[in-house]
Amino acid sequence: MRHAHPVETVRAAEAELMARLPEGTLMQRAAAGLAATCARLLTRRRGRVYGSRVTVLVGSGDNGGDALYAGAALARRGARVTAVLLAPEKAHPGGLAALRAAGGRVTAEQEVGLADFSRADLVLDGIVGIGGRGGLRPEAVPYARAGRSGIVVAVDLPSGVDADTGEVPGEALRADVTVCFGTYKPGLLIDPGAACTGAVQLVDIGLQLPEPEVTVLQHADAAALLPLPGAESDKYRRGVVGVAAGSARYPGAALLAVAGALRGGAGAVRYVGTAAEEVVRRFPETLVTEGGPAGAGRVQAWVVGPGGGEGARQALTEALASDVPVLVDADGLTELGRLGPDALSGRTAPTLLTPHTGEAARLLAGAEGGAPRAADDLAAARLATARRLAAAYRATVLLKGSTTVVADPGGAVRVNPTGTSWLATAGSGDVLAGLAGSLLATGLPPLDAASLAAYLHGLAGREAAGTPGAPVTALAVAEALPTAWRTVREA
Repeated sequence: MRHAHPVETVRAAEAELMARLPEGTLMQRAAAGLAATCARLLTRRRGRVYGSRVTVLVGSGDNGGDALYAGAALARRGARVTAVLLAPEKAHPGGLAALRAAGGRVTAEQEVGLADFSRADLVLDGIVGIGGRGGLRPEAVPYARAGRSGIVVAVDLPSGVDADTGEVPGEALRADVTVCFGTYKPGLLIDPGAACTGAVQLVDIGLQLPEPEVTVLQHADAAALLPLPGAESDKYRRGVVGVAAGSARYPGAALLAVAGALRGGAGAVRYVGTAAEEVVRRFPETLVTEGGPAGAGRVQAWVVGPGGGEGARQALTEALASDVPVLVDADGLTELGRLGPDALSGRTAPTLLTPHTGEAARLLAGAEGGAPRAADDLAAARLATARRLAAAYRATVLLKGSTTVVADPGGAVRVNPTGTSWLATAGSGDVLAGLAGSLLATGLPPLDAASLAAYLHGLAGREAAGTPGAPVTALAVAEALPTAWRTVREA
């Protein structure tokens, strides 16, 4: 599992370690790891480090120092290194001395720097470190806009990205590779910042860190969560998931939610709604019950809302009155936004909400009052949005989007690393809702069920789209879920 820590935690760990080490040791560790990565990239690109053109963009403070010391190491291996000082009076003195001693060149002339930037084989972005806030300063913006022919390597974080949130308040210098030190930073994992990082490589510098607030599943973690049947399992012991979805206007939502639920690990799917005939015709293994959730018989979790139309409020009310986990999606979220968080008060079983940013805006308006905020604003601050929703509704939230973020009311966050932009297709969210609800019915806690569902759904999307990628349908994504399961188990 990948772990990410906020800047305040990283700073405290660095201070504790530096107090026990000779002065400058921690920076030298970071610079050595950075230089080693750059040397590998140059060797892959040009066959050698010697003679390569390297430009080091140097801001103020330790981030610029890391870049300068790494540039010095590359200069000692024969690279032609130029350091461009964007804040000459604040450049790290030790790093500058090391670069000059290694034969590197230093300039504060921005025209020279931009020319070097555009023709360099490799650029080290040491402009702004993890403590930076508020976007790029004016003197750095031209580098974010300039053309480049070489590899851009960000030092700990692409300049212009907020380390704690992934927000990009202005322009950012997009990297091809980001070398981060000690731990991942949340902003490296969450869009829009994650879109600026390129490949992220972690360098261990010896930090002792507490349990992370933000984590990312990997195959081994997902495999450990998969609900696998045992020798004594039967369909009821594996869990029954109830699906209240679909309407005369949106019968397909019922089919897609059931398609996801059938492939989510539960032993049976019980459907209630107006699309029973269509559901059974397509999926004859589905159990069908007339009426709503209140009279459906025993289930271990409910999925409510996909394509629910005018019947969504009644289905939501009946499901929330049960003592089992409830996943609320689509039209169910619209109704919950109208009812507000009080609709969940008194529930003893967990609730999982699965909004996109437009639905998140309506939910927050229902909780906080006022008009809904623009979905684009919430998407630009998706970590904060997911946490606000989880806190307001005291529920686990799976916020869908270019980066899917899962937050629980206790403060834990998981960021999903799988997926493809081809998943932005009608009905994809219905499949995800059914899948996550099925995992809830097997007994997984909401944070695990939501995280695993997003992980498998993303893998299935990639599988359905193929390489290099092509349009997919939501049903094709559902049909690729067994392949996603096998991929995780075989890793």
